[in-house]
Amino acid sequence: MFAIIKAGGKQYSVAAEDVITVMTLPGSPGDGVTFDNVLMLVDGEAARFGAPFLEGASVTGTIVDHKRGPKVYAFKKRRRQNSKRKRGHRQDLTIVKITGVLPGGDEKGEANA
Repeated sequence: MFAIIKAGGKQYSVAAEDVITVMTLPGSPGDGVTFDNVLMLVDGEAARFGAPFLEGASVTGTIVDHKRGPKVYAFKKRRRQNSKRKRGHRQDLTIVKITGVLPGGDEKGEANA
């Protein structure tokens, strides 16, 4: 079973025991985190799609670590003006280990096993 979730403006395909890197999340290493924005859920041959999100479905995970991404340089140069500017940026990231995909209930209100 795997799911497609939305976190930090990006979409991630996740399954149990996956490790993903997302934009920074509040919490310390070892804390649990829940992603409620599930766009699609696939269990074998059956696929459920949300419009835009699936009701009741969620993905749980544990924060492993906080880190910073690689340095990205923004360089601007105006030719023949003796003008240039160089700025660097490092994005704050959170490493999350997915512990489970919870399908929630289907349209009849029954829980999927």
